Amino acid sequence: MAAAAKHLTPVVLELGGKSPVIVVSDINLKVATRRIIAGKWGCNNGQACVSPDYIITTKDYATKLVDSFKCELERFYGKDPLESKDLSRIVNSDHFDRLSKLIDEEKVSSKIVHGGQRNEKNLQIAPTILLDVPVNSLIMKEEIFGPLLPIITVDKVEQSFDLIHSSGGKPLAAYLFTNNKKLKRKFVETVSAGGLVVNDTAVHLAIHSLPFGGVGESGMGSYHGKFSFDAFSHKKAVLYRGFAGDAFLRYPPYTPGKLTLLQALLSGSIVGIIRALLGWFWA
Repeated sequence: MAAAAKHLTPVVLELGGKSPVIVVSDINLKVATRRIIAGKWGCNNGQACVSPDYIITTKDYATKLVDSFKCELERFYGKDPLESKDLSRIVNSDHFDRLSKLIDEEKVSSKIVHGGQRNEKNLQIAPTILLDVPVNSLIMKEEIFGPLLPIITVDKVEQSFDLIHSSGGKPLAAYLFTNNKKLKRKFVETVSAGGLVVNDTAVHLAIHSLPFGGVGESGMGSYHGKFSFDAFSHKKAVLYRGFAGDAFLRYPPYTPGKLTLLQALLSGSIVGIIRALLGWFWA
C-alpha cells in the first residue's frame, strides 16, 4: 500500500484477523464439525486467511463439541495425524516456533484437550484443540494462522456477540452454526467482518458473485468476479444538458429575494417556496 501510494495507485488490501466461529446446540453436530475441520485443517492446516481462528460455544455444549471433533479428526487424519498424507506442514521453522510459543505458554499448555503432537524436524503440528483458554493469553491476542483451535465458552450464546465485539478487531471472516432465525439475523446485523457465513466455513471466497475483502484491520476494498473489475475501474461521471430551463437563481446579483427562494427550495417546503415566489413578485 505504501509503494502504491507514491504513484496514487488504488489498492485492495485483503489481510486477515481472528475469524470466530459461533456454535449453537440446535445443529447437526456431525456436519458442522466436518465443515469446521474442512475450513480449519483442510485449508492448509489452518494457514489460510479465512481459517476459523477460535470457537465460541456454551459451557453445557462444549464437551459434546470436543468429543465430535475428536471422532471426526481421527476419522480424517488417523490416530497419529503426523503420519497422515492429508495434513499440510507448517510453512517454515520461524512459523513453527511461533505456533509452539502460543501453546507452550504456561496458562495455555494445560488447556489442550486433543492433539498437541509436534515434529520440529518435519515442521509438523497435529490438529490441536484447546478448551477455555484465558482471553488474555497470547493465542487469543493475535491471529493464530495454524492448526491450533481454542474453544471459548459462555453461559448464553447471546454473549458470543459481546465477546466478538470486545476483541476490538474486525476479522476477515466470521462464522455461525445454528438453525435459529433470530440468531442468524442478529449475527448478520451486529457482527462486523469482511464476510459472514452461516452453517459453513471458508466457502464464500469460492463464490465469484460475492465480494471478498476485509474491513478495518482485516483490509479494505473487495474483489472476485466483477468486483475485481469494479475495484480497479474508474467510474467516470458524465452529464448531458440542453439549453432550456436555465435557473436565474445561480447567477448574480444574489438579492435577498433570490436567497429566500433558494432557502425555501433547499428546505423542500412547498409553502415556503410559494411565499418566496409571492414575495419576489410583490417586491
